[in-house]
Amino acid sequence: MTHAPLPGPIDPPARLLMGPGPISAYPSVLRAMSAPLVGQYDPFMTATMTETQELYRGVWSTRNEATVLVDGTSRAGIEAAITSLVRPGERVLVPVFGRFGHLLAEIARRAMAEVHTIEVPWGQVFTPSAIEEAVARVRPHLLALVQGDTSTTMNQPLDEIGAICARHGALFYTDATASLGGNDFEADAWGLDAATAGLQKCLGGPSGSSPITLSDRAVEVVVARKSIEAGIREDGDPDAADFVRSNYFDLGQILDYWGPRRLNHHTEATSMLYGARECARVLLAEGRDAVIDRHRLAGAAMLAGVRALGLEVFGDVAHKMHNVVAVEIPDGVPGDAARTVLLEDFGIEIGTSFGPLHGRVWRIGTMGYNARQDAVLTTLAALEAVLRRFGAKVPVAGGVEAAADVYRAAA
Repeated sequence: MTHAPLPGPIDPPARLLMGPGPISAYPSVLRAMSAPLVGQYDPFMTATMTETQELYRGVWSTRNEATVLVDGTSRAGIEAAITSLVRPGERVLVPVFGRFGHLLAEIARRAMAEVHTIEVPWGQVFTPSAIEEAVARVRPHLLALVQGDTSTTMNQPLDEIGAICARHGALFYTDATASLGGNDFEADAWGLDAATAGLQKCLGGPSGSSPITLSDRAVEVVVARKSIEAGIREDGDPDAADFVRSNYFDLGQILDYWGPRRLNHHTEATSMLYGARECARVLLAEGRDAVIDRHRLAGAAMLAGVRALGLEVFGDVAHKMHNVVAVEIPDGVPGDAARTVLLEDFGIEIGTSFGPLHGRVWRIGTMGYNARQDAVLTTLAALEAVLRRFGAKVPVAGGVEAAADVYRAAA
């Protein structure tokens, strides 16, 4: 019996990831992830977990003791939050302004919640009054709201939503996967009860770890959920309203693992812990506000650049995230073919979109390690060449010069 030859060591091509995520990781994050492993109860390991918790309190702008990591992609954090906070039959309200609002609604339905949604057209966000009207009408146990939705590039204002939820007795959860680290976020000041994110956007790491923070009020809800053993009725069947259906995503058990008792729940993903710690350390070393300002500047430069190339920007620009812009694909330019040329000839990746925007826009990111001048200018120069190759009439160096002007003005 013959076998195919073994493949060689992993050797990815050089790429500049300028899409909506994942992005090119900070070099120090990749170095951290290559550090030696230790046992899960080694003093170095538990000390690193404690350090990481404190670092992410700074990232989230919170004093929440319950600030931990959920092992898995950002969706793992979302699922842990919703399934642990919501009992079957409880009402969840999801304001939907893009693809990821639909995801929150789906996960809540899988948790057997009674899900209510309100929607605005893609490219817009909700006013506080629209959300309060829905909260007053639905009376939800939980309001689940995306902050930054990369499918539309919109950034939903959250600063008034916590007070709305408090007035009506609702828990307030947000998915900040696409926005945390590159846009303003104030977990305590905004009255968040729960928030989750991922590393692969503005935090500048790989996908695979989901930071989460929970208020004391949210922790009370989580720990009140019974274990499955305690939730068995006298007839031997489980009381579906009491226990978290998932063992892996049971935040009560995860908090016990990260807490002072260090009760075994899973084996922590050591290399991802190292990477997540370094993502937070890099952000806080540069300065949280400085990193947000760097994203703001890179986003403004990219916006000016694509407009100077004659591209139309999708959506309400006043509510666009700092770290990604959606541009209308010019008539006559094959969107996917142009993206392929950009990738194969220039080593630069940008994204398409979903649903009603699929094939209509490109999404160009400036986030994490790539929220810097050389990455912005290189992407605009390459995009100009590709547009010209497909017959679009664009000004020579127009995008590069417009973006450079933004940087020069900020110097």
